[in-house]
Amino acid sequence: MNVNADKELWEDFLKGEDYALSNIYYQHVQGLYRYGKKFSHDDELIKDTIQELFFDLIRTRRNLHSTDNINFYLIASFRRKLAKSIRKSKIFSNTSGEEFFKAEIEYSIERELIEKEEWSEKEKLLQTGLKELSAKQREILYYRYICEFSYEQICEITSLKYDSARKQVFRALKSLRKALSDNSGMVFFIFSFRL
Repeated sequence: MNVNADKELWEDFLKGEDYALSNIYYQHVQGLYRYGKKFSHDDELIKDTIQELFFDLIRTRRNLHSTDNINFYLIASFRRKLAKSIRKSKIFSNTSGEEFFKAEIEYSIERELIEKEEWSEKEKLLQTGLKELSAKQREILYYRYICEFSYEQICEITSLKYDSARKQVFRALKSLRKALSDNSGMVFFIFSFRL
């Protein structure tokens, strides 16, 4: 969705237009669910958190600010709510030990970037390279190249400083290039990522 369309849809939502809430929900609910699966395998927790997010949007709509990127706004809000929900569920389940809220970002290259049959071997190489990255690096690459968020937006979501986010992306891509250096096609694919 383009910036102007997002801004107009959000403004209509803030004014109380019913169609706007429906459009926002149906355009983003599946993406939020898939995003939530990167942090938790508890489907009900994810669905409940999405429902809570939209309930809060409706309840606080008069106090919300404008945005020209609804996807970013929803992901940032959803991530905070999901972290809180996961922490709360760990307390009630009497889980011992220190729990970390971290994304297990797994790229589905077959589904999101390339056709399965043509790239299956290259996909395996890339998946192997991605597994060697830290959870934070995979998360930042996901935001940068799948969600197409700016570094400023990534910093807002992850609480990293701008330079740190850029360095994480650079190091992650450098590591992937090294892991895939035997396969020139994949090196070209990785170099096609925009920094």
